[in-house]
Amino acid sequence: MAEPSYLRLHRKKELKARLEKGLALMESCRLCPRECGVNRMEGETGFCRTGRKARVASYNAHFGEEAPLVGRHGSGTIFFSSCNLLCGFCQNYDISHLNQGVEAGPSQIAAMMVELMERGCHNINFVTPTHVVVQIVEALIPAVEQGLNLPLVYNSGGYESVETLALMDGIFDIYMPDFKFWDNGWAERFLNAPDYRERTRAALMEMHRQVGDLKVDAQGIATRGLLVRHLVMPGGVAGTERVMEFLAREISPDTYVNVMDQYRPCGNAHGDEVIGRRLTAGEFRNAMSAASEAGLHRLDPRDRPRIIFGF
Repeated sequence: MAEPSYLRLHRKKELKARLEKGLALMESCRLCPRECGVNRMEGETGFCRTGRKARVASYNAHFGEEAPLVGRHGSGTIFFSSCNLLCGFCQNYDISHLNQGVEAGPSQIAAMMVELMERGCHNINFVTPTHVVVQIVEALIPAVEQGLNLPLVYNSGGYESVETLALMDGIFDIYMPDFKFWDNGWAERFLNAPDYRERTRAALMEMHRQVGDLKVDAQGIATRGLLVRHLVMPGGVAGTERVMEFLAREISPDTYVNVMDQYRPCGNAHGDEVIGRRLTAGEFRNAMSAASEAGLHRLDPRDRPRIIFGF
């Protein structure tokens, strides 16, 4: 396996330089497109309700992720509490909206990374890292000093600042963002993010610039590159066809895409006139057809749960 690029940055003392720049961004926080402007270094909180320290909900070897991440021994996931999107239909509502979890300092997060490596995980997978990316880099330094040498996965909702992503260039080996909505009207309604499409398009282009198309080793395990997730929504509100066209034409036809069929009403979606129901089999077939017709061919191969609502 090729050496993760963050090890080279560490040897050149560049990780510490990146950390200092990130900490400065937290003094009037503009890590993400919300640009709340609060001083998180002094414990102030904005949209993500996270101050100086990250909150961790759980960490474990996860076998439900995309096939190239899981392999035989699982993806070493660290689930962070809260989020910079707070989707109304979030399937992890207790973690994101209710902010369940405990504060963890850099030494504690580093110990989690090292433990997951020692358990045989193929990568360290940071779930909802956007609002705590600086704390991740802060923990990475002692983790490297303790022998960490696995690829790092940035598993996010896609609503990112290109400035922050550029600061992370060379730190994350694998980017795994969502592309949730094409129509900003729906993004405003369900994510309170009326600029979601523009921000996510720019973010994915920057991610691809950094790591390129997904690369896997002889065992099929991801070592570097971009994976994109797209959750198909009832009534076509996610804009699947346009998202797939963007990925094929403006990112790469070789983009690895997980077109996901597991939508169910969660959180505030119960009773919603548009998304208050399960996806139908016909809607998912249409989504898969849209991906193929756009020219995408690297679709996640996992066996999918059978959709039994509708035709």
